[in-house]
Amino acid sequence: MNTTTTYLVNAFLVLLVVRQIREHRLDLAALARPVIAVGVAAVLFVHTIPTQGNDLLLVLLCVSVGAVMGAVAGTATHIRNGGDGSVLGRAGWLAAGLWVGGVGARMAFVFATTHGAGPAVASFSVAHDITGAEAWVAALVLMALADVMTRLVVVYVRGHRLTTALQAVPSIAVGPRA
Repeated sequence: MNTTTTYLVNAFLVLLVVRQIREHRLDLAALARPVIAVGVAAVLFVHTIPTQGNDLLLVLLCVSVGAVMGAVAGTATHIRNGGDGSVLGRAGWLAAGLWVGGVGARMAFVFATTHGAGPAVASFSVAHDITGAEAWVAALVLMALADVMTRLVVVYVRGHRLTTALQAVPSIAVGPRA
């Protein structure tokens, strides 16, 4: 993958958040779009998950950070009843900021490694037994995937709880006042 493709994919991922800032139905299509986008990025960028040295530790650390960011973003997403039995969601500023910040940090890392910081990253990798660029790519892409998947699970569970709670509340018939 070249740097231009990396920037285009990441810009597309940021645009997904812009779309989620507007209130929208939390239906299957809304939940599927981000998963498909990050899944495509994973297929394009991750060709293997290296397990030598501390590669797997790097991957697990990045996946953990992504999952925490996703959980916080999922709880910071505004969810409400749509009135017709649907659930509506809107990413709050914290949720959007975490996603844009995560994508921005990954883009900054790619930019830095291709514009002078490559030797420093290589030196860090050697000192910490990270075997190469494939480990960094896998770790950063899987971090994004963990972020998206965790956020969607939290949002889905919250939306499901809302609809379940609304169904459990009995309707109260109000008659005319005397």
